[in-house]
Amino acid sequence: MTTIPNASDHDFSWTKSSFSGGQSDCVEVAHGALPAALPVRDSKRPAGPAVVFGGTTWGTFVDAVKTGDVA
Repeated sequence: MTTIPNASDHDFSWTKSSFSGGQSDCVEVAHGALPAALPVRDSKRPAGPAVVFGGTTWGTFVDAVKTGDVA
């Protein structure tokens, strides 16, 4: 897993989770921004770092959250 130090340095199209409820306490993802990878950032800190999940890692993480394996 890699990181992008300042996520706002890139011209990515960020999408906020539909579960955020209109508040700024959620994550944003940049689908299609990088080949075979998914940048993820904190919606409260758009100029902060983004974590870049490769391959199927993001899906595995989301599945673990849904099943309660990650809190």
